[in-house]
Amino acid sequence: MNKLSRLLLNWYRQHGRTLPWRDHPDAYAVWVSEIMLQQTRVETVIPYFEKWMRLFPDVKTLANALEQDVLNAWEGLGYYSRARNLHKAARLVASDFNGELPRDLTKLRSLPGIGRYTVGAIASMAFGMDEPTLDGNLRRVFSRLFDISEFADSSAGEKILWELAVQNLPKGQAGDYNQALMDLGATICLPKNPRCLLCPLMEMCAARKNGTQDLRPVLKPKKATPQYVHAAGVILQRGRVLLAQRPADGLLGNMWEFPNGRVEENPAKELVQVLNAAYRLKVKKKEALGIIQHAYTHFKVTVHAFRCDPVSIPKNKNLEWVHLSELDNYPMGKVDRQIANKIVARD
Repeated sequence: MNKLSRLLLNWYRQHGRTLPWRDHPDAYAVWVSEIMLQQTRVETVIPYFEKWMRLFPDVKTLANALEQDVLNAWEGLGYYSRARNLHKAARLVASDFNGELPRDLTKLRSLPGIGRYTVGAIASMAFGMDEPTLDGNLRRVFSRLFDISEFADSSAGEKILWELAVQNLPKGQAGDYNQALMDLGATICLPKNPRCLLCPLMEMCAARKNGTQDLRPVLKPKKATPQYVHAAGVILQRGRVLLAQRPADGLLGNMWEFPNGRVEENPAKELVQVLNAAYRLKVKKKEALGIIQHAYTHFKVTVHAFRCDPVSIPKNKNLEWVHLSELDNYPMGKVDRQIANKIVARD
């Protein structure tokens, strides 16, 4: 074991975070937590994880669940393809591996939603294998410890960081080591204003010595974020509202929304035309309900919601009348949930 690993593990024994999935006897819990933690903060994940484990305590329960129930449990965490892939993978694990995550890492990586990082996390934390992993926290820690000037989000940078993760892995303690690095990145080696004076590895940190800690990791310049404007119709009739189910593939797959479409200049004027073009809906606009803004990963959207009366509603399996009291049973993205909450509060 090298000095880096020894210092880090000593620090972790004293300062490691207590989290509900740590030291869990079931690899399933580690798997669920790692999928939830992708691009999501720990404090956000904890209540979702605890609810999830109550609803779907094991692989077979998740495999037998309806997708709508899975998406409902995930609602608010974002990046919903993670939930759909977790559900698909659970069905494969139940059918092909007798409900147990495979210890064969090639088979493990073949499951939907499980890449190299997740394989390493599960293998080291759940199976006790000597496998490295590399999440956002680890990228940042290694980029600073070794003052890496290569783009951390490039293939060349990834290769360097994975090699460092492998080189410094202490045999027999990979699980604790990987979690220690995660905790160090989450509590000490922060993205901004790192707490260097509290870091157990400060004396070893090349970026600290060179004064470049605030410049690491180096990331590719971000492209300008597109901004779109949508008009949405809240079509009400006798205590029910019309919802549309999104396509299975793509953003918010299979989730529910209020019929809407992108507009160019004037949402109020273009609403009726947009709904007719997208859904063959004919409506009469009544009043504005509000404006909701939301930032997705690659774009921002402003949605103008309008209350409407139906004139002509076509038969369409992707359109469904839903009683206002049942809206919570239909998984939605954040924009549509805000609209739903508005109309429930009004009516």
